Amino acid sequence: MNIFNSFKAFLKRQNAQQNPGRDWRMLLEIFGLLLIVIVLLNAWAFSNVASGNVGAAPSSGPPPVFSQSSLDAITAVFTNRAAEESKYETGVYQYTDPSQ
Repeated sequence: MNIFNSFKAFLKRQNAQQNPGRDWRMLLEIFGLLLIVIVLLNAWAFSNVASGNVGAAPSSGPPPVFSQSSLDAITAVFTNRAAEESKYETGVYQYTDPSQ
């Protein structure tokens, strides 16, 4: 194949004349092949994800149990954050612009 012949010529160029056209072509061929491999790998991964063949088999055990008190604590934290944010928006907190 032409790609392999140009690769062999690229490796044997120690005492050869400089040929930037050959070097650029070799570089583009390598990156082209790399691009094709990446596209094929991503297409394979996408098809696996789309068909559901990813990861381990789903466990058939009981669903996890959540503590209602920990969920209430998390809800309280976000409620407090929302209250503080509303204080900034409504103007309860007043501050002066230091640039003036």
